[in-house]
Amino acid sequence: MKKYTLITNPFSIPTTDGKSIKEHFGNATTGDSNISIAHMVAPPGWHEPFQTPEFDEFTFIIKGKKQFIIEDDVVILEAGQSIKIEKNTCVQYSNPFENPCEYIAICTPAFSMDAVNREAQ
Repeated sequence: MKKYTLITNPFSIPTTDGKSIKEHFGNATTGDSNISIAHMVAPPGWHEPFQTPEFDEFTFIIKGKKQFIIEDDVVILEAGQSIKIEKNTCVQYSNPFENPCEYIAICTPAFSMDAVNREAQ
């Protein structure tokens, strides 16, 4: 039995907001509920509603910029920067900038629509 898992064809999660999500590990791809790792590209003008996830989320910016509204703080990350947002923290993710933002998101436990707790738009 091999002691590694190789992902050569990540699961593309369908979206309606123009964001590309390719999950390499997690609930959708490997059935792992402990961690999710996804490669994402958020187009200019993209945003999500405020949410209070039941998981920690780590984000590493590869290209572009991404805006986070975390409770009362506005944080803008650029390429090469990263952030950890602790579970049960109200946050909004967006790309109000002119260029796409490419990034890696890691969630522990794994991302789940049942645990993201998005506010109605």
